[in-house]
Amino acid sequence: MIALVPVFIQVDFFDILDIFLVAYLLYRAYMLIKGTVAINIFVGIFSVYLLWIVVKALNMQLLSSILGQVTGVGVIALIIVFQQEVRRFLLLIGTRYFSKNNKFLFERLFSFHLRTKETLNIKSLVLACKNMSQKKIGALIVIAKKTDIGGYSQIGDALNASISSRLLETIFFKNTPLHDGAVIIVDNKIKSARCVLPVSDNPNFPPSLGMRHRAALGMSEASDSVVLIVSEQTGNISYAQHGELFTNITPDQLNEVLLREFNL
Repeated sequence: MIALVPVFIQVDFFDILDIFLVAYLLYRAYMLIKGTVAINIFVGIFSVYLLWIVVKALNMQLLSSILGQVTGVGVIALIIVFQQEVRRFLLLIGTRYFSKNNKFLFERLFSFHLRTKETLNIKSLVLACKNMSQKKIGALIVIAKKTDIGGYSQIGDALNASISSRLLETIFFKNTPLHDGAVIIVDNKIKSARCVLPVSDNPNFPPSLGMRHRAALGMSEASDSVVLIVSEQTGNISYAQHGELFTNITPDQLNEVLLREFNL
């Protein structure tokens, strides 16, 4: 008589860690493509991958081989189709989890502080947005962080001027040649004006908002910049960051956001 010995699945710490990391990566991927047409493609590819795992477990050699080839090619197709989402994901990791407050040890050891960045003139930025909001002057201001956005600033007219509320209000005044487009600020300097920004293709973008807000959202998807918007129609102040748009905020709230984001 054959004795049946119960077989238990061996689960150790690394198995649990493996499951947790995979679940987290899938969650982050879902949050990045949620609300876009890419979600349908992601679900389709993931379904094919699950089917491949089931077929391999059932030892169906021919179908497993075919699905394996499809999955291998699908990885390349995934990178091509989701290139914007992959860029945003890598940008999220590089800026949110390895920010100024969480630098690598070697960066701390080998940082010689040869160049000190100027402190952002938040007071003038908030005052300018407040005044333009009251006068309903449309504005679009990009404040660079770590991502190099020199390609966008080169499109516009170079200024390299110090930040002041009067200068910003003059730039965005309707009758000035520089008012159409965005102002880009790098290292506490108005690098350039009349800049063209990438436009977001998010299908869930609120229809009540115009191209100025869509351009701000697009710039926040392409970089880690903080983008400020003043609506010409309503005078409302908004800002975009990490592919999210925050509308109708007060000058005090804007001041808190800038203090938080630029570690002041």
